[in-house]
Amino acid sequence: MTPFDFTRRALAAAALVSALPLAALAQARDPVRIGLVSSKSGVFAQQGEEVIRAVQFAVEEANARGGVDGRKVEVQVADDEGTPDAGRKAAEKLARDGFNLLIGAIPSSISLALGPNLERWDAAYFVVASKSDKITGDSCKPRMFRTNHSDAMDIAMIGEWAKGFKEKSYATLAADYVWGRDSAESFARAVKAQGKEVKLQLYPAMGTKDFSPFIAQLKEANVEAVWVAETGRDAIAFVKQAQEFGLLPKVKIIGHSLLQNFMIEATGKSLDGTPGNLTYSPDLDNPRNKAFVAAWRAKFNRLPTDNEGLAYNGTQVIFDGVRLARSSKPGDVAKALPGQTLDTIYGSAQLRAADNQLVIPNLVGRAKVVDGALRPVVEQQFPPALMPPASPACKLAAAG
Repeated sequence: MTPFDFTRRALAAAALVSALPLAALAQARDPVRIGLVSSKSGVFAQQGEEVIRAVQFAVEEANARGGVDGRKVEVQVADDEGTPDAGRKAAEKLARDGFNLLIGAIPSSISLALGPNLERWDAAYFVVASKSDKITGDSCKPRMFRTNHSDAMDIAMIGEWAKGFKEKSYATLAADYVWGRDSAESFARAVKAQGKEVKLQLYPAMGTKDFSPFIAQLKEANVEAVWVAETGRDAIAFVKQAQEFGLLPKVKIIGHSLLQNFMIEATGKSLDGTPGNLTYSPDLDNPRNKAFVAAWRAKFNRLPTDNEGLAYNGTQVIFDGVRLARSSKPGDVAKALPGQTLDTIYGSAQLRAADNQLVIPNLVGRAKVVDGALRPVVEQQFPPALMPPASPACKLAAAG
């Protein structure tokens, strides 16, 4: 072959590549394979359905734009059944099948079961709903990232938020495990520091179906407001019975993790006017969130729920990691993300290198009727500066 022929063929090949559409280039690179492990059955099935819908929406949206970093995005779904053992098995199968950018579990117990296995599975895991401090504390892992609020972030905000409360006497009702007790004690310290009274603190066991004895005690305590830290079916049962037995609307309820969309829908108008903290809101005023909400409305003719916002946000962080790494390999993505400042639906946010926690503002608001529907509405934001520093129990720096 003459030098002229070689040059001519090289130019022809270059011209052919440049003429390829974006879709063809996306096919040429290794795809982004997401393993979506969430609850299709079990106690968290409703939240899981929302998470699955949002991740699939984000994948479809990315592919319609030519993929991520020129890569097609693929997703495979597995049911974690709401339990750590089933979740670990489902995640392992996804990872072994090559869908090793994992996302989607609701309870912290499942997220904590996945973390120790990520290196062995050659996977990375993105936490979008689990709040346990252990995830970014003594159980943190270089390949595990949290894109939602931690318990510590919520609790750090309580003291500042409580400064605006007008009531003088309170009670607390909180789930009888670490999160519930931490929440109730943090609230009690905050209002006592203001010279206010906490007359009664109750801790119903997880899985309580009959709250009537607790409601009777709350009524007898004759307080102006009750701090409620209950979630899931327990929270729904309490709210319904609080109205049935006359606690609501006589006594004000202040909710910690109570104002979730599915809880409001399950309790009718019972939570109308109730204040509480929020995990995500379509009201967030930034270009990225506005674009997300508009696209979601166009497809589903409604606003995204809190769980849908959380899951969409986490999926975008995966995509950011792929772009930064110029690779879809979990190890590369996990190395590229720590310390980066990302454009999220919460606004500009840093993924803290010390513990792989996304540093986002805390939100509080109340349930209000907007456009004929009762939903959580943001009334106040607390800046990320309020959140505590990374736990010294997390040794990511040493692991890196």
